[in-house]
Amino acid sequence: MRQPDRLSRIVEQISTNGSVGVGDLADTLGVSAATVRRDLQLLEEQRLLARTHGGAVAHGVLYELPLRYRSARRQEEKARIAKAAAQRVADGSAIGMTGGTTTTEVARALSDRRQLTVVTNSLNIASELAVRPNLKLVVTGGVARAESYELVGPLAEAALASFNLDVVLVGVDGISVAAGLTTHHDVEAHTNRALIARARRVVVVTDSSKIGQVAFARICDLETVDEVISDTGADDEEVGRLREAGVEVTLV
Repeated sequence: MRQPDRLSRIVEQISTNGSVGVGDLADTLGVSAATVRRDLQLLEEQRLLARTHGGAVAHGVLYELPLRYRSARRQEEKARIAKAAAQRVADGSAIGMTGGTTTTEVARALSDRRQLTVVTNSLNIASELAVRPNLKLVVTGGVARAESYELVGPLAEAALASFNLDVVLVGVDGISVAAGLTTHHDVEAHTNRALIARARRVVVVTDSSKIGQVAFARICDLETVDEVISDTGADDEEVGRLREAGVEVTLV
């Protein structure tokens, strides 16, 4: 297993359980204990955990994984979702994109298209598309969040108020009938809501692990959403609830 994948698994496990053990990680990851200790040292240097005798514990609250450790997960599923989402975007459209690992995959799937205008508050999506002369890229201002690489706040929202978009592609940390679309950070949720308000059609792109989940801050209600594109690993009952609520759900 590659180091980025190992680090992602370690951060995910410690975020879920609060602690990890060297021996258990070595068995789970299929590497030596020495390799696990080096990985834990690297993560400790980045202040993502605190090492202990025989393992590590969470360094503060790790409810939101930094984007660089989320990007290695569910890559095949996200690629399928991105391919399906790209088919919803017509040539010549003006589209909006929030940040996230799945929306970044969509940006890559659209990178060779022509006459698209892409409006985004995501720094990593902007870096993917800035070198593409076939696209018009518009990036909002705002305050950068280190966890998500998104530009948020009043500057971003003021810029978005000037645009009219055909479709917005939204990444989420949770989607459920009860809570709607949710994310970890309240200011990020507010900025994403401002982007959604400028579009005629709203498409949520998310891997199945987010279906039925609820994060801290609400972005918008389900009534705002036209379609959800996810992978076939989604829970059947949760998908059924979304469909009963009137949301079109496409599984790929």
